[in-house]
Order: sequence, then C-alpha cells, then structure tokens
Amino acid sequence: MTDIDVSQATGLMQIPGHIDPLPVARDITPREDGRLDLLGLPKKDIAALFEQAGLDAKAAKLRAKQVYHWLYHRGVTDFEAMTDIAKTMRPWLTERFIVGRPEIVEAQISNDGTRKWLLRTADNHDFEMVFIPDADRGTLCVSSQVGCTLNCRFCHTGTMRLVRNLTPGEIVGQVMLARDALGEWPKGRMDFAFAADDGAEEDEDGGDYRADGRLLTNIVMMGMGEPLYNFDNVRDALRLVMDGEGLALSKRRITLSTSGVVPLMARAGEEIGVNLAVSLHAVTKEVRDEIVPINKKFGIEELLQACADYPGASNARRITFEYVMLKDKNDSDDDARELVRLIKQYKLPAKVNLIPFNPWPGASYECSSPERIKRFSEIVFEAGISAPVRTPRGRDIDAACGQLKTAAEKKSRATRDREELERLYAEKEAALG
Repeated sequence: MTDIDVSQATGLMQIPGHIDPLPVARDITPREDGRLDLLGLPKKDIAALFEQAGLDAKAAKLRAKQVYHWLYHRGVTDFEAMTDIAKTMRPWLTERFIVGRPEIVEAQISNDGTRKWLLRTADNHDFEMVFIPDADRGTLCVSSQVGCTLNCRFCHTGTMRLVRNLTPGEIVGQVMLARDALGEWPKGRMDFAFAADDGAEEDEDGGDYRADGRLLTNIVMMGMGEPLYNFDNVRDALRLVMDGEGLALSKRRITLSTSGVVPLMARAGEEIGVNLAVSLHAVTKEVRDEIVPINKKFGIEELLQACADYPGASNARRITFEYVMLKDKNDSDDDARELVRLIKQYKLPAKVNLIPFNPWPGASYECSSPERIKRFSEIVFEAGISAPVRTPRGRDIDAACGQLKTAAEKKSRATRDREELERLYAEKEAALG
C-alpha cells in the first residue's frame, strides 16, 4: 500500500498554518461500498452532490430540501421512509447515498442515570459521548476529536494520542444518536413547505405534526478533543444543530469549551456564536504550565484578554471558567483570591464551575477535600462571582469530566499496512474454506 493509499484509507492530512499541525479528516469519511454519507452536509452541499450524480439543478435543489428536512428535522435514515419523495426516486438515492450514524460499540448507563456511548467511525476509530440528565435539563457532552493533543495532566482523555479530527457528520451524528436513543424525533403528519411528488405517499403516522417535549435540551462541546483545533468541522456541525429548519437548538443552549486556543477564540464567537467555556484550572503560570501545557504557548493574561474580547459575552451570556479542584495544587485561599482578582482585572462577565477531580488509574493528583472546595467556593461567591460546585456524574462508568478515554491510538503506517494484510489474508482463508 502506498503513502497515498494509506492517507486515503485513514482520512489523514495536515492543517497548514501557524497553529499546531494536526491531522484532520475529510468532510465525508470514505465508505467501502462507495456510497456518500449525507449526514453532516448542509442543504447546498447535498444539492451539489445530487447534481453531480445526474439530476438537473432544479430537481437537485428540490430533492436536497426534501432530504434535508427528513435527515435533520425528522431523524430518518432510510430513503424509503421519506414519504413525500416519489417511490421511483428512492432507489436512485439509496444506490448512491446513505444517511449514516456512528456505530454504537457499547452503551452504558450509570447508577445516577448518566449514559455513555462508545462509538466507532466508518474507518474504525473509537470515541465517546455522554448524556447527563437533570431535573430541568438534559445535556449531551459531544466529542470533536478521536483522542486529544493537549496532554492536560489531570485529564484521562489527555493521556491519549490524537488520532484524527471528527467530520461534521461524526460530530452532528452524536446529537442524532442521542435523539434516536431518547425517542425525541417529531411524530405525525407533516405540512410540507413543498409539494409532494407524484407517487409519493401520505405520512403513515397520521395525526397532527408535533415535536414532543425534549429531554435533550443542551449541548456542550466538552467531550474528547479540543474543539478549536477542529474549528471548521465543529463550526459546520453546530450550524446544522442550530439551523431552524434542522435540529433547531438555540445557540444559547450550546457551550463550546476550549483549553485556550487564543488565535481561534474570536473566530468562534463570530462564526459560531455559542456560549464559551474556558478550561482555566489554575491562576499562576507555574501551575497552569504543569497541568494545562497549552499555557506555555498562550499564557493566562493572553487567554483572559481573549475572553474579554469574546464576541457576545455579557452578563446575560457569561463566560464559564472550568476549574478542577486538585489537592494542594490549585485549591488554596490565595488561589481563590487570585482567581477573583483576575476576573475583575479583565472585567469579565463570568461564572466559575468548580469541578471535584475525578480519579482514574495512574493519575498523579488527588481531589481536594469537600471542606476545601466549599471554602474556595465561598471566597469566590463573597466577591460577587457565581462559583457552584459541579456534582460528579457517571463516575461508575468513567463518564465524568476528564475520564473519557477509549482504546483508540494513532497507528503508524507499518501497523496499518500489517493490519490490512492480515484482514485480507483472513478473508482469503475464509473464502477457501
């Protein structure tokens, strides 16, 4: 297998520019059957693919509008179930395209109701997502990369190697899967904004079209990976999630978390416009350099100035600072006072989420005591800044903050070649009986 063949098989390439060279995936992960997965594509791109496949421009635009509605608003994956499209057209779509989902390798439910899914891409890379139910909301924690490149010392995910970025389809596919599992797609007869084709059917569900009350109300880009190191794909996926003709989730219910990729923070505010969370975790250069190594590249002062400049930040849309509580590392009264000083110095509309450290095998840190966390919180609260303590969720299934990690690893060319040869040999042996 040549170098070109390997890169095509794995979807790996390099980001040009001055940020960090990271592997990124194509917009669509190639499939062995040659069909193109429409999940993750906006309406105009679906129309372009239909036109390339032989439809005239007008027909391609109509089909794209129909399929887009079924895909993102109704959650349908089978073209045969798209009842406003003529029966003769559906096999044409099925032959050339597919509406996919990430493969579910394993699904776990915690004692507290938290759900975790181990998912697999079409090119056999594993990643995870988590759903956290509460009394008044349900939050889906979405991954942006397979693995991570930041190596934050307290984070289990950070001990993984970065394999590749997730595509828009693999990112939005997590939201689709969660809605599948929660049974939250609209049901009933639709009043289409476009005429049904000859040969189309009435919606067999009957009754009025309705969107049932949702359990999934919020999305946080806080799963595996650094979202801003996969900026374009994260942006494109979240635009689909926010589209009023699609999943229609308000940007006020979406939060993007970054460890401090300063050069891309303003773009995130301008081009995505969702809430911002920053993984701060320390208030001195020495400690943050140790536990969040990106601080050596973009220091605390530079990061906080980027927060002050973040488009749309206000008292109504405060920036959230994530702060994991590590015993004798970042949890002193002086640390709390310095956190307050920094927030006030930069005049930040902010709140602080204090996160008890979630242990994992081999971790070199311990969680601060409940008394120490309470005192830290009181100091910040007394200064007029909200500082709630996050209740750990899903610890028993390693779904809590900082615990996500799969067995995925970045494989060398030699390893990939060997595995491919072994697969082909096994297939040949099986065929020979």
